[in-house]
Amino acid sequence: MSETTELAVLEIKPEQAPALYVANGLDAYLDQIRELAAEVPDVTTKKGRDRIGSLARMVGSSKKAIEEPGRAYLKQLKEAVKPAEDELRRFTRECDTIRDQILAPRAAWDVEQERLKAEEEARIAAEKLAAQIEADHEIALLMNDKFDRDAAEAKAEAERQRVAHEEDIKRQAVEQARIEAEQKAKQEREAAARREADLKAAKEKAEADTKAAQERAEREAKEAQERTARLAQEAREQAERDKQAAIEAEQRKAKAAEDARLAEEKRIADEAAARAANEAHRKTIGTAVVNALIANAGLTRSQAIDVLTQIKDGNIPHTSITY
Repeated sequence: MSETTELAVLEIKPEQAPALYVANGLDAYLDQIRELAAEVPDVTTKKGRDRIGSLARMVGSSKKAIEEPGRAYLKQLKEAVKPAEDELRRFTRECDTIRDQILAPRAAWDVEQERLKAEEEARIAAEKLAAQIEADHEIALLMNDKFDRDAAEAKAEAERQRVAHEEDIKRQAVEQARIEAEQKAKQEREAAARREADLKAAKEKAEADTKAAQERAEREAKEAQERTARLAQEAREQAERDKQAAIEAEQRKAKAAEDARLAEEKRIADEAAARAANEAHRKTIGTAVVNALIANAGLTRSQAIDVLTQIKDGNIPHTSITY
C-alpha cells in the first residue's frame, strides 16, 4: 500500500448507534482501520518512521471517534433502564414490609403460646414431684411398722426423725420445683420479652421504612411531575423554535425564489437591451457605410446596400466591417 493512504474521517451519528453497536456491527470500520494498518513504511528512513507514527495516530483517532459515541449510547441505555430497576427495588421493599406486617400478629401469638406452654409444663412438673414425695412417704410408713414392734421409744424417735426428714425433703423438693419453675418461667418471660422487643423493633423499623418509602415515593412523584412539566415546556419551546425556523426557512426559500425570478427577468431584459443596442449600433455603422458608398463611389442607395450586404456576408475578399 502506498504512503499516501489516508483514513476517511469516521463519524457515528446518534441515529446510527442502535444498528452499529451490536454484535459485529463495527466490522466495516475495523476493515478500514486494518486496510490502513496494512501499509508498511520504510523504517530505515526518517520519512518512513514519521509515517509509522502518523498511521498509529490515525488508528487512535479512529478508535476515539467510534468509542466515544458508543460510550454515550451505552450510558443512554443504562439511564433508560434505571427507572425500571428503581421501581422494582421499591416494589420488593414494599412487599417485604407488607409481608412482615401480616406476619406480626401470628408471631406475637406464637410467643404467647410458648409462654403459656412453659408455665403449664412447670405446673405439671411440680404436681408430679409432690405426688412422688407423697408415695415415698406411704412406703416409708409401711417400712417403719416393724421397728414400732421392737421398741416404742425407738419407734417414737424414728417416727419423729422420719417425719422431720420427710417434711424437710418435701419442703426441699417443693422449693426446688418452685425455684426451677420460676426460673423456667422467668427465662420464658425474658425470651418472650426479647421476642416482643424484636417484634416491636421490627414493627418500628417497618413503619419507619414505610414512612421513608412513602416520602421517597412522594418526592419521586413530585420530581417526576416537575420533570414532566419541564420536558413539556421544553417540548413546547422547541416546537415554537422549530415552527419559527420553518417559517424563516420558508421565507428564505420564497425570497430566494423571488431573487432568482428577478435575476432571470433582469438577465432577459439585459440581453434584450444588449441585442437592441447592438442592432442599433450595427444599423448606425451600416447607414454610415451606405452613405459613404453613395457619396464616394457614385452608387445608388440600392447598390450601396447590396455592397454592404456582400461585405457582411464575406463574399468580397480582404474586406470587412468593424462594429
